[in-house]
Amino acid sequence: MPPTSILRAVQGSERHPLAGASSVAGVDPDKPIKLTIYVTPKVTDVEVPKLHEIGHSPHEWQRTVHSQKAIAAFEADPKSLQAVQKFAHQNHLKVLESSRIKRSVLVEGKISDAMRAFDVDLKVFEHPTKGRYRGRTGPVSVPASLHKIVEAVFGFDNRVIGRPYFQTGPPRSIARAARPANTYLPTDLAELYDFPDTDGTGQTVAILAFNGAMGESGETALGGYSLPMVTGYFKKTLKLAAPSITDVVVHGPGNKPGDGSQPTDATGEVLLDICMAGGIAPKAKFFMYFTEFTEQGWVDCITSAVTATNVPSVISISYGNPEDGPAGDILWTKQAITKVNEAFQRAALAGITISVAAGDQGSTEDLPDHRQHVDFPASSPWALACGGTRIIASQGVISSETVWNDGPSSATGGGISQLFAVPTYQAGHNVPASVNPGHRLGRGVPDVASLADPETGVMVVFPDGSVQPLGGTSAAAPLWSGLIARLNQSLGKPVGYLNPALYKSMSSGVLRDITEGDNGAYKAGPGWDACTGLGSPNGTRLLSALKSLAS
Repeated sequence: MPPTSILRAVQGSERHPLAGASSVAGVDPDKPIKLTIYVTPKVTDVEVPKLHEIGHSPHEWQRTVHSQKAIAAFEADPKSLQAVQKFAHQNHLKVLESSRIKRSVLVEGKISDAMRAFDVDLKVFEHPTKGRYRGRTGPVSVPASLHKIVEAVFGFDNRVIGRPYFQTGPPRSIARAARPANTYLPTDLAELYDFPDTDGTGQTVAILAFNGAMGESGETALGGYSLPMVTGYFKKTLKLAAPSITDVVVHGPGNKPGDGSQPTDATGEVLLDICMAGGIAPKAKFFMYFTEFTEQGWVDCITSAVTATNVPSVISISYGNPEDGPAGDILWTKQAITKVNEAFQRAALAGITISVAAGDQGSTEDLPDHRQHVDFPASSPWALACGGTRIIASQGVISSETVWNDGPSSATGGGISQLFAVPTYQAGHNVPASVNPGHRLGRGVPDVASLADPETGVMVVFPDGSVQPLGGTSAAAPLWSGLIARLNQSLGKPVGYLNPALYKSMSSGVLRDITEGDNGAYKAGPGWDACTGLGSPNGTRLLSALKSLAS
């Protein structure tokens, strides 16, 4: 880049070091780095429905919007991509991919050339508990000629973004032929929640899976599944044929299962997602989207899923991080939140439902600032945020269902967003003001709930091959994903963006209203609450309500 170029900061790209982290070394200037550069959408005359319009008429918009035209409004102008490619070549960065539909250019080059091109000073930081990561302070900058073209750049900072939301229960002895009391198979839950008698035939479910390098520590987070192990669980435990599973590698090593012995191993999460969603909708086709625990990994993965040739009807996400907090504790940049949220909007317009785990650390989400927080991406108004419950059942009937709360670090997430306003679909549902100072009115989380308490957990295969109970809202998200696959099959078309219909027509008498319990700062009660949303599923009533709306 010529030294006389006028540079402009990319909006929302500002970064702060993690609280308690210190700079310990410079980066290797010759080490390769991959960057994803996103550009602004082309100008079109296509009107993309806004959130308030969708909330006002939840079904009319789905009938009138032409998905291909709406999606086209998000695509890139080829001239913008060409300008970025030219800039990359000028700065000795190789173009690996240029995508009009993803609106991105993936480049690779030496760290020294990348830092010079974007006016970034990278350092290696070390945190007492989170290890080493490559990071920057301040914004990413581009020449003035690209300022209105480039909207985000990811790949410089590789701190870990996201954590799996599975929870193990207390240690217990499990006999080979016995199952602990008050634990359930996915198939049991389908019966308890009265799911439609379908199996997901014709549906495609995408599941996000994370692993890969953990910053600059040299450690790699394993995460994946053994197909023989999964097949054995379905055959022996569920008495079902294993579902069709296809791997899609966006970033990182792809399917690399571990034995679960390392704290960074996400294999348990991957297995929980497959067992739960696959056990609910075994005839659906599953696509595992593998990516890394970084902002670049997040944004590129969800963008790839919603723009895929094999378009999923459902996307299940069992990961997240607090959307806000003290500067040194915020892991998301504004540009990343904007891009993930935009991908969710694109999904809504394409008829894709996105179910997201609401979090497992109660209303504080384990931040040390004595305030309450919700997780992103569950807080996105375009997501179906899934909270957690505790179930006691006997003879195939639920006798008690309450808010899951086993303590501050083992309780359903939920609360009021500090970033997103109250969506139109939640108006009139008594979403309270935040309990934080300022008492902001915002998007309420979650929307729905289902079993998540590990003490009454779902029996799934563990990384060591045993079958044991797991919980967490990462059990709730794939359960709802499997249910939606069944609903789609029953209806003969995708339910798509479900939130407006849920709040408008199903807030009473359709879902199972959970009225007992709390997640810390918020209590359950009649109607919507910040612990379990509108409630847990009754699949048959939900299907009937959707059929009535579609008629």
